[in-house]
Amino acid sequence: MKVVVTRPHGQEEELVRGLVALRHEVVQCPLLEVEPLADEPVDVSGYDWVIVTSVNGARELRRRLAGTPARVAAIGRATADAFGGADLVPAVSTQEGLLAELPRPAGRVLFAGAEGARKLLVDELGADFVPLYRTRELTPEAPPQGDLVVLASASAARAFGRLGVDIPAVTIGPQTTAAARQAGVEVVREAATHDLAGLLAAIGSAACSSPS
Repeated sequence: MKVVVTRPHGQEEELVRGLVALRHEVVQCPLLEVEPLADEPVDVSGYDWVIVTSVNGARELRRRLAGTPARVAAIGRATADAFGGADLVPAVSTQEGLLAELPRPAGRVLFAGAEGARKLLVDELGADFVPLYRTRELTPEAPPQGDLVVLASASAARAFGRLGVDIPAVTIGPQTTAAARQAGVEVVREAATHDLAGLLAAIGSAACSSPS
């Protein structure tokens, strides 16, 4: 099966290796570019919890970190690893999943993430928010060709939808699925766990059920 990978340059290696190991042909078509917003330090002193929800956010916060966070919550093991560890990684890798497991009262909370990120954590926890990066959507010179496309974020789903390519998608989770469907993309599988292993399992399931 020919699988289109849309992750940004430098963030696709693990997914590509997993697909190659499963004997899929990989078409790389990055649809996003990550752009840091600033360089000044982010002081985490005085916060009871610091929350990161993406690998990009974790890397940027670590790069700009000032002070030592009391406790860190991360959505997804990859995000926790990118930051250098976390005190809480919820079983369900969504903002809702994190809210369900975060001890209350949470105290003073800092949410560090993407410009334009969902504000559920901010609203529910009264958290401070610092935008660390933005994602720019890219348009390839020629539309990709493949049997399946992998969408790992809502931004990628919107960017892919704008291409008008009739390729069914596997998505990493419910927010990405919703964005893909709103953009007119057919979603054939959603990862049961919102991580690399979940994506690969969903791709394998979609491949087994596709017409030969």
